[in-house]
Amino acid sequence: MLASEDIELTLWMGADVHVAPDLVAKLGAGEVPTLGGSRYFLLEPPHHVMPPRLDELVSALIAAGFVPLVTHPERLGWIESHYEVIEAMVDNGALIQLTAASITGGFGRRAQYWSERMLDEGMVDVIASDAHNTAGRPPVLSAAVNAIARRCGDDAAVEMVSGRPAAILRNEPLPRRQRPGPAQTTTRLRQEGSKLASWVKRLRG
Repeated sequence: MLASEDIELTLWMGADVHVAPDLVAKLGAGEVPTLGGSRYFLLEPPHHVMPPRLDELVSALIAAGFVPLVTHPERLGWIESHYEVIEAMVDNGALIQLTAASITGGFGRRAQYWSERMLDEGMVDVIASDAHNTAGRPPVLSAAVNAIARRCGDDAAVEMVSGRPAAILRNEPLPRRQRPGPAQTTTRLRQEGSKLASWVKRLRG
């Protein structure tokens, strides 16, 4: 239908996949959809409660030949208390996908903070619109691309919305991220601490 209307758009199958004890077996049996039939699939952790041994599940998935793309971790209700689990999943080989609107503040300052932190720490692989409709949750990436370009550079922004997603659909391995060293992380934390102190000072008048 798209081709007959001269619409240059290709649709690929995929779906958010929830955490389950038999997830590895279901993926192996083809009962759970991956992205375009590739080794990659969207893994959506529970929003309010962190499931136990989540990082171990990711390790099992990787060992079985599947690569989870963890969706919108910046919006998880438990990210503050279990951020180390996000880091462990990344270190074990999981990929990270942020929602575009989170980066531009569309889901509030909290989601924006965690988006910016993960971007600064080199943990982010893909940016997606997570569109649900054409009004409240439209398929818009441009504002987030501009924000990432200002923060991380033009090349990084293009890779997150075009280069890496295309490689995933081609079922190609992705290069390892360049994570910042301890000195860079210390500098970022100092900058964040300074911003927080300034914000508190303004609140107190």
